[in-house]
Amino acid sequence: MSDVKWIKIIVDIFDDEKIILIESMPEADSILVIWFKILCLSGKTNNGGVLMLNNKIPYTEEMLATIFRRPINTVRLALKTFEEFGMIEIINDVVTIPNWSKHQNLDQLEERKEYMKNYMQQYREKQKMLATGDCKVNSKANSKANSKANSKVNVNSLEVDIEKEKDINIEDFFKNIWSFYPNKKGVNKVSKKQKAILYKLGTEKVTKCIESYKSYVEAQRKTGFDLKYQNGSTFFNSGYADYLESDIKATPQPVKLNFVETDYLNQ
Repeated sequence: MSDVKWIKIIVDIFDDEKIILIESMPEADSILVIWFKILCLSGKTNNGGVLMLNNKIPYTEEMLATIFRRPINTVRLALKTFEEFGMIEIINDVVTIPNWSKHQNLDQLEERKEYMKNYMQQYREKQKMLATGDCKVNSKANSKANSKANSKVNVNSLEVDIEKEKDINIEDFFKNIWSFYPNKKGVNKVSKKQKAILYKLGTEKVTKCIESYKSYVEAQRKTGFDLKYQNGSTFFNSGYADYLESDIKATPQPVKLNFVETDYLNQ
C-alpha cells in the first residue's frame, strides 16, 4: 500500500488521562515527541499499525532511536510507557498500534481510493470505445434482446456518465468564479445553461470580466458616485458581456480643438 499523507489526531488529545500521566514524567516532552513520531511512521508505512520496514523487517529499538533522532534509553522508556498504558502492543518483537485502522478510518480511505480507481478505469474504457466507434447506438431495427446480448456497453449510460462528469466540472467552475465576485446575491438565479456558456468562455476570460467591472465601479466611486455592484445573478447572466475583451471599447480620449488664428480672431 502507498503511504498515508495525513493522520487523525483529536483536538483534546492533551486531556487524555494517558497523556496527562506522561506529562508528569521526567522526560515527558521527549516521550510525547516519540509518540507522535510513531504515529507518523505508522501512517508512512501504512501497514495497519504494524511497524515494519518494507513490510519485512520489524523496527528495533536501535532503529527507532536512529530514525527518531533520540537517545536509545529515551526510546526504551517511551516504548515501555506506551506498552504499559496500552498505547502499543509488542507482538513477537514487533511494535503494533491497537485499532490503528479503526481510529484512522483507513479502511474507508482505501475503499474510496479503490472505488475511484476502478471508476476512472471504466470511464476511460467507455470513452475509448465511443471514440473508436466500437460502441454503437441501438437502432430501431435491433431488438432489445439482441442489443443486450451483443453490446457490452450501454451507450446511453455512457452519455449519462459523461454528462454527469461535465455537470460536475461546470458546477466546480461556477463556484470558483462566483467566489471572486463581490455581490453574492442571486446564486440560484443563474441557470445551468448560462453556467455552461460561462464555462465555455473559461476561467481566465470570466475573471477578467469581473476585474474590469470592479475597476469600473471603483473608478466611479472615486468620483463621488455611489455605484452599487450588480447582483451576482445579474452580472453572470448578462452584465459580464459588457466587459469581454472583444467588446471593450477603447476609452474615448478628450478631443483637443486646435483653433487657427485668422485675421478675424486677431481683430
